[in-house]
Amino acid sequence: MNIQTQRIIGSSQALSDTLDHTSLLAKINRPILICGERGSGKELIAQRLHYLSDRWEQPYITINCAAISENLMESELFGHEAGAFTGASKPHIGHFERSDKGTLFLDELGTMSLRLQEKLLRLIEYGEFERLGSGKTISVDVRVIAATNANLIDMSQAGEFRADLLDRLAFDVIQVPPLRNRLEDIEELANFFAMKLTSELGWDYFSGFTDSALATLGSYHWPGNIRELKNVIERSVYRWGDQNVPVDSVIINPFNSALTMPTQLGNKQDSVNRSGSTVAEEYQNSPEFKINLEQSFKEQTEHLHIHLVNTALQKNQFNQKKAAQMLGLSYDQIRGLIRKHNLSQAAINQSKTTIN
Repeated sequence: MNIQTQRIIGSSQALSDTLDHTSLLAKINRPILICGERGSGKELIAQRLHYLSDRWEQPYITINCAAISENLMESELFGHEAGAFTGASKPHIGHFERSDKGTLFLDELGTMSLRLQEKLLRLIEYGEFERLGSGKTISVDVRVIAATNANLIDMSQAGEFRADLLDRLAFDVIQVPPLRNRLEDIEELANFFAMKLTSELGWDYFSGFTDSALATLGSYHWPGNIRELKNVIERSVYRWGDQNVPVDSVIINPFNSALTMPTQLGNKQDSVNRSGSTVAEEYQNSPEFKINLEQSFKEQTEHLHIHLVNTALQKNQFNQKKAAQMLGLSYDQIRGLIRKHNLSQAAINQSKTTIN
């Protein structure tokens, strides 16, 4: 796919603030640092910076610093002359020359060696460098955009990242929000990924997700962010396999897909609790929650959501932050569940008789 056609999807306030910040910085010819968790969309922000800038018709080149060894990285960035090292049979033009007048995006910057950081600093400061095996100075006009999920401040204090390079790169810093801070965007993203897959599968249409499935998506903490959400949606839609019925089963953990519900409700990465029994077994055998085969899966799933939130709230004297911590949810997630199921304290007391 042409990178110009990729879209940033969502309308949450957190995302809107980030996009506004990005648009503000696009026009100024300064290095920009993009920080955010893995899978949160840092590369899309870098693309937005380039295509909203005056350089939009010039080259946009990206390189992942974590994917290439140090020796090869130096050649890829700065180029080399024939004979510069064993196997260098002909000259090679590096990414900085290729992106002259344009933008070079350095992903996973925190993995770059200190030696290459020094050469990068000189290029950013003076716009000059030499190819490997050459003493000739080459001048370029390149805007550098860098991204990382590492804490460069801590790395700088530990001597693992040059403080002067960090100062030069951080003219301004764009913080990309994690998906757990963009709960309002999950449904739109889920439908987008689902419809792309159903088109690939040759389905005539996509029937959507049930409320239960959407509640499950909204309850999970998404450590892998949008990349993880895409995998979950595509996996769940493919396994569901029926274009005529809304998807009601969300498979977050493909290694243990038979017990997805406990994983989706909290921060646990598996479905086994501290006592050694599965969370599903614990709640199935609980006197406060009973399996009712006369009810649909959706109804029972909603009742389990209500039961978990009710129990956590009551055990924490209706302190929502403490209840969220007990369930492994964020404060926004538990508030969303409380609003969805109308779980005021009065409603909780009343619902105790309907769940049993």
